[in-house]
Amino acid sequence: MSTALAAIRRANATRLADGFRRAGADEVLVVDGPPDDRPFGRRLREAVAGVAADGLIVLGSGSIPLAEPADLAELVAVASGPPDRALANNGYSADVVAVAGAGRLADVPDLPSDNGLPRWLAEAGVAVDDRRRRWRLQVDLDSPLDALLIRPADPGPLEDAGVPTGAARAALAGVARASRDSGRELLVAGRLSAGGLAWLERSTASRTRALVEERGFRTRRPGQRPARSTLGLLLDREGPAAFGTIVAELGDAALVDSRVLLAHRCGADERGWPAAEDRFASDLLLPDRIADPWLRSLTTAAVEAPIPVVLGGHSLVGPGLRLALGRGRSWT
Repeated sequence: MSTALAAIRRANATRLADGFRRAGADEVLVVDGPPDDRPFGRRLREAVAGVAADGLIVLGSGSIPLAEPADLAELVAVASGPPDRALANNGYSADVVAVAGAGRLADVPDLPSDNGLPRWLAEAGVAVDDRRRRWRLQVDLDSPLDALLIRPADPGPLEDAGVPTGAARAALAGVARASRDSGRELLVAGRLSAGGLAWLERSTASRTRALVEERGFRTRRPGQRPARSTLGLLLDREGPAAFGTIVAELGDAALVDSRVLLAHRCGADERGWPAAEDRFASDLLLPDRIADPWLRSLTTAAVEAPIPVVLGGHSLVGPGLRLALGRGRSWT
């Protein structure tokens, strides 16, 4: 599954590179290579060391897959404009940042990820704007499930790699049906935003039960309270096999941000979590492909729950709500 996701992200990077060129970027560089343990800040310093451009746009290969030409043109305009200005898709958890006056990036510290770059720039005196209200710019390709949410009719590399999507599709179909029924209640748990909650209230017929937990846990500063989850506390007491029973008591269908549960159990540092392959298999509701016992038990409980349950990351309970539950989308 990691290989399939890498292919999906490469295709997205190629599409974005072409879009930035059409938007007027002077040079576009796609940096490809295996992941390593270097912090994002160090990799960024190394990447910009040989760049002579006055402005720079920094983004990962899985970023903003739903960006439109106008979005890319706006990023290029900021990067090529007056110095000491920046534009991010989200100032609190960035996936893409355009910076005018790229020389400042030579001093960026060893930030663990790109999420905290806008905050550092703001503290360094750069005027940082963002487009957090533009939901399409908050979607990121962090999991094969995200690719399925974005293009449900084109599983492409997933099926080519022999990755079945039927279980996830069935669960998504069940959750979507529940959201259209005024007599049912939808549970959404995780890093749900106020904008996402407002969209649910406007766009679904079902009642909504929201557990908003651990927004910003990836960008917390040293010394802050460790990640904690209400559902995680229940699972500490009852065990992961009780997950299906617990969520069924709270709603008739559920969308659950499992990364919050992992942060609660294992800490916010992703390096202490179950392997990426396990997380991806959990998102696609394939417990037989999961090696980690706790995550396998949780995923099995989700599959066997008496209600439809979808597991995923931030995109699922954030901008992905519109993709999972939007009118006119078919999961069968």
